[in-house]
Amino acid sequence: MDNEVRGVMAAIRGSQMLRLLLIGFLILLLLIPAAMIRGLVSERRSTSQGAVEEVTAKWGKMQVITGPALVIPYVQSRIELDNKGQKVVRTQTRRLTLLPESLTVRGEMQSEVRHRGIFSVPVYRMKLEVSGRFAKPDLSDLNVGAGEIRWERAEIGLGISDARAIQERADLSWDGRTIPFLPGPGAFDLTTTGIHAPLAGGALAAGVDFKFPVVLNGSVGAYFVPFGRGTSVSLKSNWPDPSFQGNWLPSKRTVTDSGFEASWSIPFLGRNYPQAWTSEGKMTETVEASKFGVDLVRPVDEYRMAERSTKYAGLFILLTFATIWLIEVLGRLRVHSIQYLLVGAAMCLFFLLELALSEPLGFAAAYALASVAVILLIASYSLAALKSTGRAAVVGGLVAALYAYLYILLKNEDYALLIGSIGLFLMLAMVMYLTRRIDWHDAGHQAR
Repeated sequence: MDNEVRGVMAAIRGSQMLRLLLIGFLILLLLIPAAMIRGLVSERRSTSQGAVEEVTAKWGKMQVITGPALVIPYVQSRIELDNKGQKVVRTQTRRLTLLPESLTVRGEMQSEVRHRGIFSVPVYRMKLEVSGRFAKPDLSDLNVGAGEIRWERAEIGLGISDARAIQERADLSWDGRTIPFLPGPGAFDLTTTGIHAPLAGGALAAGVDFKFPVVLNGSVGAYFVPFGRGTSVSLKSNWPDPSFQGNWLPSKRTVTDSGFEASWSIPFLGRNYPQAWTSEGKMTETVEASKFGVDLVRPVDEYRMAERSTKYAGLFILLTFATIWLIEVLGRLRVHSIQYLLVGAAMCLFFLLELALSEPLGFAAAYALASVAVILLIASYSLAALKSTGRAAVVGGLVAALYAYLYILLKNEDYALLIGSIGLFLMLAMVMYLTRRIDWHDAGHQAR
C-alpha cells in the first residue's frame, strides 16, 4: 500500500501538466507586485504634478491669449405694457463685441527648467508684440442702430489666462493715442482674467490701427486664439522639444537642438464664430475650442514609459519561466518553486528600479542601469540553480533580449503592436521548434 501511495505521489510530482499549472499559479501570484508597482507609478506621477503646480503657481501657469476684441455697450429701448395696461419704455444695456480685421502676433519665448526637489518644470518668459486693425463695423447685420451705440464707453479687452504673471506695464497705441491698460478683462466676457483699455473716444469713422506689447511668464505651453479675419502668429523659442497643438498646426516650422521657430497663418473661415456678435450670443466654448499653440514637453515622459513597461511584466515573467521549464525538461533536472519565485521577484524589481532611477537620471539611463542589474542578478542566480554555465547563459541572454526588445517597443510606440505581434510569433515558433521531438507522455518519468 505504501509503495502504491509513493508511486502515485511520484507520478503527481513528475506530471508536466501539473508542473505547468503550478508555474501558471506562480505567474499569477507575481502579477500582484507588478500591479502594485503600476499603482506606484500613478502615485509618483501625482507627486510630480503637484511639484509642477507648486512651481507654476509662483512663476506663471500655461498662458492662453484671447483677443484683443473691441467691446462697445449699446442701449436698446422697447415699449411694454405694465400691470395697468399702460405703455412704458424699458431700456436694456447690452454689449457688442467686434474682432479685428487683421491680427499679427510676434513673440519670443526664453525658456528654462525650474526644479522642485527631483522634479523639473519647463517655464518661460514670453515677449509679445500684438498689432492689427479694426475696421468700421457694419451695424445693419447686427440689428443695432447707430444711435444706440455708446462709443464713449468702448474698450479693448485682452484675455490672459494667468494675468498675475504679467511682468511689465502695457500701453495700447490706438488711433494716434497711447492708452494704458487696466487690470481685469473689463466688459470682455469671454475670459475671467486679463487686461482692458478704455478708449473714451468717438465713433469709428474708418478703420483704426492698434499695437501693444505684452511681457509675461508662463509654463508648460502657450496658446493663442485666431480673432482676426486674418490671423498671423510667429513664435521663436530656445526650447528644443516643442509639441504643436490645437486646431491648426504651423504653416512653417523649424526645430533644432537650439530651439524652434514656428508661424501660423489662419483665415477666419476656419473658425466657428463670426467677426462680431452681441451679448446675446454665447461664444465662450466655441472660442475656447479654436485655440492653437505649443507645449514645451520633456523629450521623454518617464512615468508614461514606466507605466507602459509594467504592462509587459506578465509576458516577461511567462517567457522567462517557460525558458527555465524547457531547460528542466530538456536537461532532465528539477527547479524548485521557490527558485521560480525568486527569479520572478527579480523581474518585478526591474520595474521598480526603472521608476526610481528615472526620476533623478532620466528614462534612458535608468532603463540601462536597471536592466543590467537585473540581468546580472538573474544570470548569477541561474548559475547556482541550474548548475551549468551554459544554461545560466541561456537564461541571462533571454532576459537581456527581452529588455532590449521592450526598449524597442517603448521607443516605437506607433509600431508597438506590429513589433509585439511579430516578436510573440517568433518566440512561440522557437518554443515549438525546441520541443518538437519531446515525448510529453514520457517527459514526466524522465524528469524524475
